Amino acid sequence: MPGSNEGYRYNRPVPQGEYLQYGGQAIIEGVMMRSPRHFAVAVRAPNKEIVLHAEPLEKTWIGRQKWLKLPFLRGSLALLDAMALGYKALKFSTDVQLDPKYQPVADEANVSAAEVASDPKNAKVKKSEKALQSAAVGGAMVLGLAIGLLLFNYLPNFLATLLRNVGVQNMITINFVTEVIKVVFFLGYIGLIGMLPEIKEVFKYHGAEHKAINTLEAHQALTLENCHLQTRLHPRCGTSFAIIVLIIGMIVFTFMPKPQYPDSRIIESILRFAVEIPALPIIAGISYELIRFAGRMKNSGLVQAMFAPGLMTQYLTTKEPDSGQVEVALVALQAVVEAEEADKVEHKDEEPQATPEDVIA
Repeated sequence: MPGSNEGYRYNRPVPQGEYLQYGGQAIIEGVMMRSPRHFAVAVRAPNKEIVLHAEPLEKTWIGRQKWLKLPFLRGSLALLDAMALGYKALKFSTDVQLDPKYQPVADEANVSAAEVASDPKNAKVKKSEKALQSAAVGGAMVLGLAIGLLLFNYLPNFLATLLRNVGVQNMITINFVTEVIKVVFFLGYIGLIGMLPEIKEVFKYHGAEHKAINTLEAHQALTLENCHLQTRLHPRCGTSFAIIVLIIGMIVFTFMPKPQYPDSRIIESILRFAVEIPALPIIAGISYELIRFAGRMKNSGLVQAMFAPGLMTQYLTTKEPDSGQVEVALVALQAVVEAEEADKVEHKDEEPQATPEDVIA
């Protein structure tokens, strides 16, 4: 797609409240955007072309359960929704980065990448490679979730129980130290991975995604100029959600009675970890309701002050994007906005699937 912003100008206003169902995620060399009925992924390929994929959101069994839209339940639905779409977006991005037809240079035999990709002899190999890529992406997400639980839940519990070795026996004190360690680990983790060049690029796309959403919510035309003027922070960001989860967890878990097993710190920390897991969906539900409130009152000075920790943390997880990265975000957002406009007449008497009322941006 050319550098001109004429290709993704959007001047029509979005109905009040509906924009809260627009959100997205940054991925490798791209951005995923979703709306009430559609999602789109725009990726910058190795040959610098913007590759776009858009499709309607599937009406899954989970999506048809209206009870999952109830307050304090929709937070878990939002997380499942974000994980599912995030997997599809990451898989698409990986496919684009490895696809021969999007590579910048042809092979040594001076055969075009498109010809190599279309060779019937390579069809089976290419299909096998895609299957392996899908398995790798899925495995990485499962492994990442497991490591996250270990690093941000189990390990803090284990380290806090070591306080017993120096005479600390008060349960509330041990619980509070556990939560402090979780916050330190989370911020330290973000700070460390943010030093990696590849992650810095993802954080720039994260900033571009926020700028695009902020432009839409300001009811301005989706242009490079308008986007660059917007802040890269957003109250409905997943980073803010994570910070609120940590804060609510600190309040809940500090005073929650937890099992004690003085004979083994390992067993005690496992028991403490096991008690926390069932409470996490409840904490996520509370946190999501607060995120919804922040999204609806984003221009309130009081709300900005209340949610300042989450907004300030976004300075770690977002970076100022360049025009090329903003362009990618705008292409993805424009795709879902136009799909909603085209879909509105056809589905005027039908409710969107039971996705969260406010989408994490």
